[in-house]
Amino acid sequence: MPVAIKWLAHASFQIKGGGKVLYIDLEKHSKTSEKADLILVTHSHTDHCEPSKINDTRREDTVIIAPRNCVSKIGGEVKTLEAGEEMLVNGIRIRAVEAYNIKRFRSPGNPYHPKEFGVGYLITIENKTIYHAGDTDFIPEMRQLGHVDVALLPSGDTYTMDNVDAAEAAVAINPKTAIPMHRWSTKPEEFRRKVETDSKIKVLLLQEGEEIQIT
Repeated sequence: MPVAIKWLAHASFQIKGGGKVLYIDLEKHSKTSEKADLILVTHSHTDHCEPSKINDTRREDTVIIAPRNCVSKIGGEVKTLEAGEEMLVNGIRIRAVEAYNIKRFRSPGNPYHPKEFGVGYLITIENKTIYHAGDTDFIPEMRQLGHVDVALLPSGDTYTMDNVDAAEAAVAINPKTAIPMHRWSTKPEEFRRKVETDSKIKVLLLQEGEEIQIT
């Protein structure tokens, strides 16, 4: 069965497969048309974790997975995964992985996203694995992710990788398809050019609201 991936806004995506609806990093501009079976949150910054949007999209039986620092912010029942832990939810396997800054700092020694502040996720649905990197630099752990069909990589600089870093990460991860997100006002064509020059990875530059299917 195909899996549908829709870019909603910023780092926010809808993923559908096997009759289930999953959302990642809902924020105020995320346009959700269906209630969620599963909601994932990578970290507590409001552009990734907007409680009102999450609670508008959840049902009574929706499973929410988020870092511990998001639990009280979201409210209600929230499950947590630390990097390296995994959970099976409605036939969807979720594994949390590292996401942190090593190059981008608020002030010397004070990264925007310190280690253990947030996570990325490996999502396996209908035998397809999607990697949502969260807010992160190109970190060594990306080389050990294993098989990835689609990589969703932040490329907007300042708080995360820029186009060059994200392209290097894509080549190291070697997914079948790479999609830049969290782009701000950068030029994603630079990401695509570098990735496609250095690898055989397919790069897709989505518009907000655009959906693709992977088979």
